[in-house]
Amino acid sequence: MPGLIDAHVHVMISELNIGKLKQMPATLAALRAGPILSGMLDRGFTTVRDTGGADHGLKEALASGVVRGPRLFIAGRAISQTGGHVDYRERTESGPVGCGCCSGLDLLCAVVDGVPGMLAAVREQLRQGADHIKLTVSGGVASPHDPLESLQFTPQEISAAVQAATDWGAYVCAHAYSSAAISRALDCGVRSIEHGNMIDAKTAQQAAEQGAFVVPTLVTYDCLDRFGAELGMSEASRAKNTKVLQAGVASLEICKAAGVRLGFGTDLLGPLHEHQSREFLIRSEVLTPAELLRSATLTNASLLQRDGQLGIVAEGAVADLIVVDGDPLSDLALLQDGGAHIPLVMQAGSIVKNALL
Repeated sequence: MPGLIDAHVHVMISELNIGKLKQMPATLAALRAGPILSGMLDRGFTTVRDTGGADHGLKEALASGVVRGPRLFIAGRAISQTGGHVDYRERTESGPVGCGCCSGLDLLCAVVDGVPGMLAAVREQLRQGADHIKLTVSGGVASPHDPLESLQFTPQEISAAVQAATDWGAYVCAHAYSSAAISRALDCGVRSIEHGNMIDAKTAQQAAEQGAFVVPTLVTYDCLDRFGAELGMSEASRAKNTKVLQAGVASLEICKAAGVRLGFGTDLLGPLHEHQSREFLIRSEVLTPAELLRSATLTNASLLQRDGQLGIVAEGAVADLIVVDGDPLSDLALLQDGGAHIPLVMQAGSIVKNALL
């Protein structure tokens, strides 16, 4: 079958507590991404879309074989407003707008305000090799201080980002939970909604009519619920996680009923990356195996603007192929266990995993 595609990863985030990255040198963060990427490839993911953190250097290292892992599409730094989802400054920190004078988090995020600031940040990511732009337009689970339902960035700021990305031939994806945040992003031309747990039927219909994508990431909330406390996740973040966890499966039902194009993403952080393929099992409460495999191949290829190249077995396509020991259309458990049932992985015509011999 075609190699799998994960459309929402953060390969540079090797700690669940993102604040710890403030003290991490960029070189160490990149080296710690190596095992994360290699594990994804072993699980059959031959392509991934990073939504904040990975840069052109890591993309080139993967493309040239210096680092073993999936083909990488990058956003560069995720872009947040002051006090937004990826502004990880403590309330006691002050100084110029940014990520708190911390070299580690500067790799992951840019904090800007106003249309001029937004345009400069978007154009800078594109200059540095971004394939897409990531905005945060609502509160989030991992960020300690912003309300989950908060609306972040004005329509003017979001529209400016979309215009700058579109002019470059790229697109904008947006972290958003509430229907209000999702609808605002869609009104401004955002192409891909990340998470979308609290979407309602009206907003799902809007997404479907615009041909937008929604990329749920249900496994991350499942894992944070199970392991967050022991891994040091704050009580405030755990409370927000419970809210989006409870809404996750319902959001799938709403989006499916509206005919929304559902991508496949996971959004796992730190030691939780090993649970990547569990996303298939969680979604199987609502979606059929065929729908799930389509989301992680054909649909994600369209999201990446690589129709006919990725996510398909056809003459002229990129030879990203995996061998599964059984039929995943009948048994999704074959995609579990860290790739134990995927003995062979081919990427761009080269065998990169072979347990058949």
